[in-house]
Amino acid sequence: MSLRAVGLLLAAGHSRRFGTADKLAAPLDGRPLVAHAAGALAALPLAARLVVLRDPGLAASCPGLTPVPLPPGAEAQSDSLRAGIAAAAALNPDLVLIALGDMPRVTTADLAAVLDRARATGLRCAAAGPDGPLPPACFPAADLPALLALSGDRGAGALLRDLPAAQRVPLPPAHLVDVDTPEGLAALG
Repeated sequence: MSLRAVGLLLAAGHSRRFGTADKLAAPLDGRPLVAHAAGALAALPLAARLVVLRDPGLAASCPGLTPVPLPPGAEAQSDSLRAGIAAAAALNPDLVLIALGDMPRVTTADLAAVLDRARATGLRCAAAGPDGPLPPACFPAADLPALLALSGDRGAGALLRDLPAAQRVPLPPAHLVDVDTPEGLAALG
């Protein structure tokens, strides 16, 4: 039996370290930064693909993904995660695959590897980064209440921190780079 999976792209940060511009709209290889992560997720065969956006104007850069609105007053990192998880949970998934809009070098194959490991084990799984587990990550439905309970400027990292090696998927370190500053974006170009 195949497990029903929903993809979730989180792309609703404030880009505070990037300066006054929205980093997700910044060009990389001729496309907005967020379009790279969105394209990787859109290419996966999933039951649904969602994207949480702070700027609704970026929805055009995420074809194949259904926008999820942020609740009024959403400011904390956990607000966008909770909005996305709530939308995903309404679709009754067995698994939710989470990717980040500021990680443009994560490929469809990378996402598939994390999803395949989660499908094979039925457990949460994440990319194996240099400092421990990182997004992309996949969570079984049993973890959704814990994700919905997060608050403040915390993401799902607390649920990934102690993952055993069998639940970590080795990916090329160059794929796991996230963009936080204009210098970080320039280094990818």
